[in-house]
Amino acid sequence: MLLRDAKPSDKFDILKFCQNTFSWGDYIKDVWDYWLSEGSLLVIEKNLPIGVCHALFLPKQVWVEGIRINSNFRRQGLASNLIKQVESMATKKQIPILLMLIETENTPSLFMAKNLGFTINQTWIFYSLLPKKNISHDVSFGNIIQNGEFTHYVKSWRWLPLTKETILELNSQNKIIFSKMEGEQTVAILEDSEHFSKTLIVTLFAGSKKNTMNVISFLQNYGFEKKYQRLQILTKETLPEFKNLEQKLSFHLMQKLLS
Repeated sequence: MLLRDAKPSDKFDILKFCQNTFSWGDYIKDVWDYWLSEGSLLVIEKNLPIGVCHALFLPKQVWVEGIRINSNFRRQGLASNLIKQVESMATKKQIPILLMLIETENTPSLFMAKNLGFTINQTWIFYSLLPKKNISHDVSFGNIIQNGEFTHYVKSWRWLPLTKETILELNSQNKIIFSKMEGEQTVAILEDSEHFSKTLIVTLFAGSKKNTMNVISFLQNYGFEKKYQRLQILTKETLPEFKNLEQKLSFHLMQKLLS
């Protein structure tokens, strides 16, 4: 078997075994060209491509995503080999942390990750919210995030470091909103999906129920006014009941320290 960089001609063979990964299908077809252009898209080949994995290398972390193995070749350690290759690349670049996201119910993948030295860093919940006209809210745009208060935010389903520079950039683009009442606050970061049209991805740092309901009301109306089709909310907290807000899945943010 050969582990190598992906090439454009791999797409057809990869997508053949990346169609029914989840109950709703798979997203690899929507991101393949994007990942290929970013680089660090790895393929395992045995006559034909039988496995794939993408990595995003940042100064202080590597984000590992899209691990897929042809069902005829599973239980052979191929997914582990892909992750080990990413780890080797990270070590050479002196990047200290590997991160990846695994659904909390995906026992085989969690077992593999733990065998490779990953631990659960955080647990996040995915909610969907139906856009709808809603005037019951009072939310402000602006930066009230203290550096180091929150560690990561979500951009196109990647958990990226929330650095001081990132916070300043998000604030300059009016992507930070908050509700602050009675000495508590709920903060949200808004990002358009890079891969799916009319999809807003929200990182929500929930505070009191009152503030959180206020922000959710705003998001629902914001989605309606901006004509979004999907509002995806990622948060570490269980959100209060709200009409048209649906809890979908939960995920473990897995971490491995390399130094």
